[in-house]
Amino acid sequence: MRRTTRRTGFTLVELLVVIAIIGILVGLLLPAVQAAREAARRMSCSNNLKQIGLAIQNHESANKWVPTWATQFRSNDAYAAQGNPYFNNQQLGDRQPDARKSFGVLGLLLPFMEGNTIFQNFDLKKPLIDPRNLPAPLGVNTTSVMTPVPTYLCPSAPESRSDYSEYFAPLGLPSGMSFILPRTDYAAIRGLHSTLASCVGLPAMTTHNSMLGANDSPGVVGSNVNDNVEIVVNPKRKFASVTDGLSNTLCFIEIAGRQRLYFNGIAYQGTWTTTPVPAFTLNSSYVDWNTARHPKGLSGTDRNQPELPGCAVVNIHNLNNPYSFHGSGVQALRGDGSVVFLPATISTNVFAALVTRDGGEIATLDE
Repeated sequence: MRRTTRRTGFTLVELLVVIAIIGILVGLLLPAVQAAREAARRMSCSNNLKQIGLAIQNHESANKWVPTWATQFRSNDAYAAQGNPYFNNQQLGDRQPDARKSFGVLGLLLPFMEGNTIFQNFDLKKPLIDPRNLPAPLGVNTTSVMTPVPTYLCPSAPESRSDYSEYFAPLGLPSGMSFILPRTDYAAIRGLHSTLASCVGLPAMTTHNSMLGANDSPGVVGSNVNDNVEIVVNPKRKFASVTDGLSNTLCFIEIAGRQRLYFNGIAYQGTWTTTPVPAFTLNSSYVDWNTARHPKGLSGTDRNQPELPGCAVVNIHNLNNPYSFHGSGVQALRGDGSVVFLPATISTNVFAALVTRDGGEIATLDE
């Protein structure tokens, strides 16, 4: 009698079928996993802004005021000028007033953000651009002051450099040397840019009446013609000046990804022709007052002209405007400390009303 032996195991066809099924299941599952991860990152980003909101509230509670987007020492301030070769150096031209400015808002909020260890290394009676406050090779401060603050970074944003060597080169930074300042994805709002103001029926003038704007300070000492920004001395914003209501007024928005520039979700690679556009911008550090911006009205239709005027606002270009990597909108912080998600489709009128602190509008996202 002949015996037949049965072979156990999968045939090649069966194995390929199983692999194909697993591949299909992974393909179906992967978007869900990515969506869950982005939801977690978005929640973390929202929590960062909530922490900034709490810091603003605690600062106001302790001092009865909150800092505006920039402060500037007077040119005759002897202590601030002492030992500072940049303070009244007219050879710096347009950058000379910068050498009299103090920290940006996020830097001043460090003691209320568990960042007091970093904060204590700075002399706030001197400008940021001072040898006492800058690390080597331009100053004598410890390099630990340039440690990134995780709360100031949105986990949804890609990593980017924050190299200010181009800015500090005229101040004596050796050629080819990087000068890294700690980055942030959140920016204070100064007011409306003239292009956005004209979109909502206001005079085509750049305003400074955001919650952290400073147009009503008695210490106006000059103006930057190129940006139409008033230069102010020691402004302090009181909550009572936000007559539109703290819950109806924005103070911080996401402008994520800087120094790398993005337009409609695409990163610049070098320059895009017709109009030379740099792949990077400055204004990316939380210690930098100029990280605060005036949102513009943008067209959003021509990648070669990303700043082409129009009436779109959100997720167009991250040079001046609200921009995130959440896809459908951006996170924003209101004056009362609450965080709101601004959809990319937000009405320009509603956005402009949320920016101004004393416009007399009553704006809600339901409009």
